[in-house]
Amino acid sequence: MTTPTTLGTGEARTRLHELTVIDVRTPGEYAGGHLPGALNIPLDQIRRALPDIRHAAERGDVLVVCASGARSENACRILADSHIATASLSGGTGAWAADGHDLHRPEGATRATWGMERQVRFTAGTIVLIGLLLGLLVHPAFQILAAGIAAGLVFSALTNTCGMAAMLAKLPHNRPRAADLDHTLAELRDR
Repeated sequence: MTTPTTLGTGEARTRLHELTVIDVRTPGEYAGGHLPGALNIPLDQIRRALPDIRHAAERGDVLVVCASGARSENACRILADSHIATASLSGGTGAWAADGHDLHRPEGATRATWGMERQVRFTAGTIVLIGLLLGLLVHPAFQILAAGIAAGLVFSALTNTCGMAAMLAKLPHNRPRAADLDHTLAELRDR
């Protein structure tokens, strides 16, 4: 592969016509706006798609995209472990949109799903509040919930991983329908 490990939005935009773009966000996030021509293969489905991604990488360069770049870097590591060369979009779709580039939305997409980062912030905040309230109203031991979430956030920052996001990605509104993923993999094969 001739591309570096990370592409900036400017270079990605000029090369978009020659890249196979794989968006590893949840289907709801993808529906909220994605790079033109991007195919949605959520991060937790990457291993299932390995043969098709390998085939695409043999035909040309593959760019992996997410919201901010963290999930796409994880996907690139998984793909590199399988000897598939890919690049990640620096800053993800957030940087793409901030640089004034258009995001496309699937036709008929009506479902508005929060981005994964927003879902994590909401869930973490809710658990912390519940832990603090229960600690005040029921028993101080419930404050351990808030401490556990704080420890998880610190661990997440240090390792650049997020266990809560991995769990939230398994919720039905964040999961691809099997038919949608099969259609995406067929489209990837045909490129």
